Amino acid sequence: MITLGEYIVAKQHQFPEASGEFTRLLGSIRLAAKVVNREINKAGLVDIIGATGEENVQGEEQQKLDLYANEKFKAALEARGEVCGVTTEEEEDFIIFNGEKQSKSKYVVLMDPLDGSSNIDVNVTVGTIFSIYRRISPVGTPAVKEDFLQPGNKQVAAGYVVYGSSTMLVYTTGFGVHGFTCDPSLGVFYLSHENIQIPEQGNIYSINEGNYIKFPDGIKKYIKYCQERDEETHRPYTSRYIGSLVADFHRNMIKGGVYMYPSFASAPKGKLRLLYECNPMAFLAEQAGGKATDGYRRILDITPTELHERTPFVCGSRKMVDMVGDFMQEYSADGHPEYHPSTK
Repeated sequence: MITLGEYIVAKQHQFPEASGEFTRLLGSIRLAAKVVNREINKAGLVDIIGATGEENVQGEEQQKLDLYANEKFKAALEARGEVCGVTTEEEEDFIIFNGEKQSKSKYVVLMDPLDGSSNIDVNVTVGTIFSIYRRISPVGTPAVKEDFLQPGNKQVAAGYVVYGSSTMLVYTTGFGVHGFTCDPSLGVFYLSHENIQIPEQGNIYSINEGNYIKFPDGIKKYIKYCQERDEETHRPYTSRYIGSLVADFHRNMIKGGVYMYPSFASAPKGKLRLLYECNPMAFLAEQAGGKATDGYRRILDITPTELHERTPFVCGSRKMVDMVGDFMQEYSADGHPEYHPSTK
């Protein structure tokens, strides 16, 4: 069986300019994931679940594990010295690593340290999402904000860790999507899913239908389409929504489906973060043969202007994402690439 470390080393030729730096960077993420996984597996036995009583920069209630995962990933990335800076969903500004070795590194990392953390206390799957860019500021100088505000098509790697019935690390460097499952007896990630491909057409749609009345008309019409009976297209489709992006995305990538988080009145720009959630998942989706848009535009072509920018998100099987786009175009107010929440 091939371990994650062995696989990364074997593929090092894809990054000849990295001189081992990229390999060590992914090793840092692997190490932090193992530490976080250990704590998640102890949830309920130690005082690690529940809210902290504080809010993050987005005004959301922080969970204890949010802060724990945030600190562990930052510490692991700084210790190896292959990253000059990071930015996370949990902190308002980006973090510069000022050590001599770190300032000479070529990469920055953007991450959601613990996606779906509110599900921890009910033992539901959660995850970590990460995105890696090559810095645009001069090597040897401190990282700057522009290093983090790059469009998703500039990512050199992206991935996630899903902490579920088994723990998996899934990543891409632009040469396909590969998954590694952790052997809990050894704490080692082994290659279990090489060159994952999203089915072109699935029969699962994932959306929080509790917000149906607030959705844009195009999304409403698509949901009704999914629920109609039609033997030729194998409808009605199955509705599956966990409320943890990593879990929903992982299932749809393996089985085929579409994930939707549109805008609505209380979230006119959507709720998911472009940098920490949508860009890395879009990169993974495209590398697996799928697609990701905001309903109109390719996610990876959006140039961010803020560290915590939000966007509507439609991602998954290519034909399903295209059909959502068709419904959005047909039922939008003026065809302009924005969501138009219904007032009905």
